[in-house]
Amino acid sequence: MAEAGYTLPVFACASAVAAWHYLRTQEVVDTVQLDLLNPPTTAEIPIEQVVPLANGGVLAMTRSQPGDNLDLTRNTPVWALVTWGEPADPPLTLVGGYGVGWHRETGQAAIYQYARRLLTHHLASDKPLRVEIILPQGRRLAERTSNAAFGVVEGLALLGTSGIAHPVSAPEQLEQFRDELRRKAPQGEVVFCIGENGLDLARSWRIPDDYLVKTGNWLGPLLVEASLLAVQTVTLLGYHGKLLKLAGGIFHTHHHLADARLEILAACALRAGLPTPVLQKLLTQPTVDAAMHYLNQVQPLQMRALYDIILAQIRHRTQSYIHAHGGQPLGLEVILFNRERQVVAQTPGAKRWFNLR
Repeated sequence: MAEAGYTLPVFACASAVAAWHYLRTQEVVDTVQLDLLNPPTTAEIPIEQVVPLANGGVLAMTRSQPGDNLDLTRNTPVWALVTWGEPADPPLTLVGGYGVGWHRETGQAAIYQYARRLLTHHLASDKPLRVEIILPQGRRLAERTSNAAFGVVEGLALLGTSGIAHPVSAPEQLEQFRDELRRKAPQGEVVFCIGENGLDLARSWRIPDDYLVKTGNWLGPLLVEASLLAVQTVTLLGYHGKLLKLAGGIFHTHHHLADARLEILAACALRAGLPTPVLQKLLTQPTVDAAMHYLNQVQPLQMRALYDIILAQIRHRTQSYIHAHGGQPLGLEVILFNRERQVVAQTPGAKRWFNLR
C-alpha cells in the first residue's frame, strides 16, 4: 500500500511554528509537532534550518514530503519568515512571499482556507505576528502545473482541505474514483474532471455535483469502467495541455509516466496543414501554452482547424482504447480550456452543460 505524506500547508505551518518558537525563546528546534485538525491527528515535521535575521525576524525551513504521491513539490524547500507586527495589526497577518501564487482577479495570495486555519490554530500569539510564506522553487514548479488555468499566477498555491496528501496515483485512490463513478453511472451521463481544479471550474459553471466525477490522472481505466457500466455519454472536461495526451493514446496523464504533448500537438498541426518551418518552431516551445500562443500569432486562421483535429483525435483514440480493453462504444464529448479558464474548443454535444448556468 502506498504511503501517504502531508500537504504543502502542513510544511508551511511547521516552518512558521519553528520560526515563532525561536522568536519567543531563542531556541532552535529540530522538529515541530502539529495538530493537523483535518484529520484530527498529530504530525511530527523535521525542521532543517532556523535563522535569526538582522531585522529581528526569524527564517525557518523544512522540505515538502508528500509521501508516495507523484508530486512535483517533493523535497522543495518551504520557508517561513516570522516577525512581530505592530500593536494595531491583527493577531496574524499572512503574506504570500516569493514563489507563492496569487489570484489574477483579486490580487490575493493563493493561501487557501485549510492553510489559514492551520496557521491560525498554531500561531495563537499574545502579540501581533506577521508570517510570510516563501517557496524559492515555486515559480519554476508552477510552470509545470495548470494553476494559471484557474487564475493563480507566479507560483504555487497552498491548496488542500486536509493535512494528509493521499496518493492520487495509487490503486486505492483509483478504487475511490470507481466507487464514485458507480454511484453516478445510473443517470446515464457524467462529466469527468481531472483533479480539484477541473472540479472547481465545473462547479463554477453550475454543473450539478450529481454528474461530476473526479478522475485524477486515471482516465483510461475510468473510461473503460464507464462503458462497462453502460454510461451513455461521458464529457471530458480538462485543461488542453492535459487532455492533449489522449490524442496521442496516453491514458494515464501524469507527467512522470508519459509526456509527449508537444510531439502530439505537432502531429495534429501537421494534419491541419501547417508548414514545416512552423512545426519545427513549435517543437522548441517550452510549454503547450507557449506553443499555442506561438501558433495563434503565426497561423491564427488555422487554429479552429487544429482544435477540431485535436478533438477528433481525442475521440478516436479514446474509443479505440475502450474497445482494446473490452469495453463498448460510448458517447464522448470534450471541453478544452486554457490557462485563462477560457473554453478554447468543445464538441457540439458538450454545449448543453453551459445551458445549465
